[in-house]
Amino acid sequence: MKAPVPNPAMACPIVITSLDVLRGDVILIGGQPCRVTDLFQLPGGGKHLRFESGETLTMQARTALVALRVQRKG
Repeated sequence: MKAPVPNPAMACPIVITSLDVLRGDVILIGGQPCRVTDLFQLPGGGKHLRFESGETLTMQARTALVALRVQRKG
């Protein structure tokens, strides 16, 4: 029997704003996890997010949300 291979990646909760949201971030909205698949810069510093489900969300410049981001151990 082989020993399990440790996973070198870990999902960490972080606070994100429109300045640092990334594709792949998972944001919990209304109890549903939503993975960001695309984003577009808006005037005034906001971002328009598109999720895997096809839903969208507009983050204003001062919006702060908690997201899960996969970070590689290293």
